[in-house]
Amino acid sequence: MNSATPPLPGSDVAATRWLAVGSLLGLIVLSVAWELWLAPLRPGGSWLVLKALPLCIPLAGLLKRRMYTYRWVSLVVWLYFTEGVVRAWSDTAPGRWLALVEIALCLLLFVACALHVRLRQKAAKAALA
Repeated sequence: MNSATPPLPGSDVAATRWLAVGSLLGLIVLSVAWELWLAPLRPGGSWLVLKALPLCIPLAGLLKRRMYTYRWVSLVVWLYFTEGVVRAWSDTAPGRWLALVEIALCLLLFVACALHVRLRQKAAKAALA
């Protein structure tokens, strides 16, 4: 396959799927590490680590390619984005840097989910035609 040949639509869908799964896993790991070791609100850890639990719920749906999961994750991720913005604005380092990483992961997750849904819908329409 030469560089002028466009990649197969399936490879784009697979790439967005793995990007979504990877960024979701990154958010989970970041949330746990942030609140237990890296910059917890209280020494020794914080109950805010529980914010990682809702992120674990859609992981199976993303891995099983459930379109509904991709759609609602692209909405729920904005809650974590908002937390990242607030903490980037109000926390001191290293919490501020962790918040910026959270913002980047949220944006990556949103873009991956939105592209995944769009590419799958486009492929479904093309299959019908």
